[in-house]
Amino acid sequence: MSNRKLSPDKTQPIYVPNNTFLDECVRVEIINILPLKVLRPAVKESTKYHQILASIQDVGLVEPPAVTPAPGTSGQYFLLDGHLRIEVLKDLGELKVDCLVATDDDTYSYNKRTNRLSAVQSNKMIVRAMERGVSAERLGKALGLSPQTIRQRFRLLNGICAEVVALLGDTDCPANVFNLLRQMKPLRQIEAAELMIGNKNLSVLLAKALLAATPPDQLVMIKKPSQDHQVSAESMARLERELAALQMQIKTVEEDYGPDVLHLTVIKGYLTKLLANAAVVRWLARHQPEYLKEFQSIAELTELPWADNGPEDDSQSTTAEG
Repeated sequence: MSNRKLSPDKTQPIYVPNNTFLDECVRVEIINILPLKVLRPAVKESTKYHQILASIQDVGLVEPPAVTPAPGTSGQYFLLDGHLRIEVLKDLGELKVDCLVATDDDTYSYNKRTNRLSAVQSNKMIVRAMERGVSAERLGKALGLSPQTIRQRFRLLNGICAEVVALLGDTDCPANVFNLLRQMKPLRQIEAAELMIGNKNLSVLLAKALLAATPPDQLVMIKKPSQDHQVSAESMARLERELAALQMQIKTVEEDYGPDVLHLTVIKGYLTKLLANAAVVRWLARHQPEYLKEFQSIAELTELPWADNGPEDDSQSTTAEG
């Protein structure tokens, strides 16, 4: 949903999205947080659980769980995201936790748009932690990454102009794309980022193609290409044809993608509410366990299976579940 307003010169309409969450976190007693899914007992033996446990013990809770007020109750909340984090906090003896409070209970939209930290958001999280004195070694231990990877993430936005950071800040742009954009001058960085967003293609392959097509005077360091690495006019023409064909493929996929997402959203929302009923879960577990397993898999989806092109995330929000 969005509000329709006029631009400052009152000539063009602009759309301002409504806030999905309250501006400030709310401190909630863990006993008043009602989970929307049942965790399997074996989850406490999983690598994911132990990563979150080590992270919280070492650097504290990085991302608050997301909740929404339970209708007809006072002080109770449904847990939209953060089931493993809440379970870890319970095991650590915590009684209260700061939560993001959603203004609706649309768990699909939350997980689809917010649950996975982008490369830019991950960089900001790491920078903030290291500025507070947390070493790369401690962060690496907490997030299950090597100290070298943490330092690379820390330097991710070096040489990237602020406009590009703003453009790609909320996207699932892979970290390696920034390494390629860094080789371009600011204006070319902006142009490349806008082309990638316009084509709805944030892949490393397209970033490499744009870098190869960048005139030498728009590169940060102008290198005289060797004969083996010179891009011929024929190669550039072939690249342009491939990009045009790719755009046609994207349009074809988009025609089916919208209805598929709508169907998945409706089905997932229904199953999530169905599985919030403990009696239904018990009946399914007793009589139709195979159905329960499939229903839970659908309810836990954060994106369509074939749309997993985003970067692997390593914060508590990714190591944490849906």
